[in-house]
Amino acid sequence: MSVDDVEFRRRIRSDVPHSARVWNAWLGGKDNYPVDRELADAVSAAYPQMVDIARASRAFQARAIRHLASLGIRQFLDVGTGLPVANSTHEVAQGIAPDARIVYVDNDPIVLAHAQALLTSAPEGRTDYVDADLSDTDTVVDAAAKTLDLSEPVAVLLLSTLGHLTPADGIDVVQRYMARMPSGSYLVLCDTVKTPQTLAAQEAYDSGENPPYLVREPEEITGCAEGLEIIEPGFLSIALWRPEEDDPVMVDQWGLVARKP
Repeated sequence: MSVDDVEFRRRIRSDVPHSARVWNAWLGGKDNYPVDRELADAVSAAYPQMVDIARASRAFQARAIRHLASLGIRQFLDVGTGLPVANSTHEVAQGIAPDARIVYVDNDPIVLAHAQALLTSAPEGRTDYVDADLSDTDTVVDAAAKTLDLSEPVAVLLLSTLGHLTPADGIDVVQRYMARMPSGSYLVLCDTVKTPQTLAAQEAYDSGENPPYLVREPEEITGCAEGLEIIEPGFLSIALWRPEEDDPVMVDQWGLVARKP
C-alpha cells in the first residue's frame, strides 16, 4: 500500500458520520456505515419527512436536467455531487443528448473512491470529476474548463449542498460560480427551508462530530439567484417544480431554476 493509499484510507473515517453517506442511507443505498445509518435514523425520528426530501431532491434534479437538455443545454457542472446513485446527472442528460458534457465536483474521499462510476459516458459526450471544495470556485471552474466550453451555456447544479456553508457564504459562492458562466447559463438550486420541524432535524443532525448542516430562510435561497431570471414555475417546493405525477408529496425543500441573461 502506498503512502497515498494510507492517507486516503485515513481520510475515510467509519467512526464518524458523513453527510454523503447519511444522504445515501436516506436514499436506501448501501454505501454507508452503521454510524451513518444511526444518524440518518435519528434525524428521521426527529423529522419523518427527511427520506421524502432526499428522494424529492433527486427527482427534482432529474426533471430540471431533462428540461434544460430539452432547451438545448449540453453542459452541466454538478457541484456537491455526493455518492453515485441511479439517474446521476450524466445518465439523465445523455439520455436526451448523448453529446452532453458533465463535470462532477466533490471533495469527499469516499465520493472520490466511487468517482469511476460517475465517469462513464456516451461515446459522443464527456464526463470528468474535480476533487475540490465547493467554496474554491475558481479552482473548480478552471478545472471544469478542461472539459466544458465556457464560451457556451452551462447549467450549474447545487442541490441540497449549501447547508454546509453559512447563508451569506452560500450566496457568495453561488454568485461567484454564476459570474464565471456565460450568458444563457442556468442555475439549478434547492435546499431545505427553515421551519420548526426542519430546525429539529438540523439539531438532530448536528449531534456528534459531524459538521452542521444549516437550513435556510427562503430569501437565503433566492438571494443566490440575484441578477438571474427565475424561470417558470418559479421558486417553490421542489415537489411542485414541473411535477411528473398527479399528487406529489410536498416537502420542505424549495428550489428554483434561473437563467443568466
